[in-house]
Amino acid sequence: MVAECMTLLHSVVMQPTISDQWHWLPDIVGGYTVRSGYQLLTAQDTATVGTTDNLIWHKKVSLKVSILAWRLLRDRLPKKSNLLNRGVLSADAAICSVTCRQGETAAHLFLQCDYYALLWQLV
Repeated sequence: MVAECMTLLHSVVMQPTISDQWHWLPDIVGGYTVRSGYQLLTAQDTATVGTTDNLIWHKKVSLKVSILAWRLLRDRLPKKSNLLNRGVLSADAAICSVTCRQGETAAHLFLQCDYYALLWQLV
């Protein structure tokens, strides 16, 4: 393991006149925005939980964002569909709180509900 790390580090060429920078690969010129992150997430197919662990628990991601993403991917967010499945709510009470009248699931709240999609666009 140490030998592998040393091999990787020997190939790095330090350039003291150039500063290091982070780049948001989907938009290198404009950089990261919440909107660009949302568009990236909604444009892709669903990722498997195993492939996303390195992204969710990355040291540059704040803990509260990591926990939200972890709970979202494992369907552990407190939403009405989970309460319906546990018998806490009736089917009539498990609909979205806004005017769309659809079932309140994570996919609906984060991707399909016109009201919440409009809020994401404003961020």
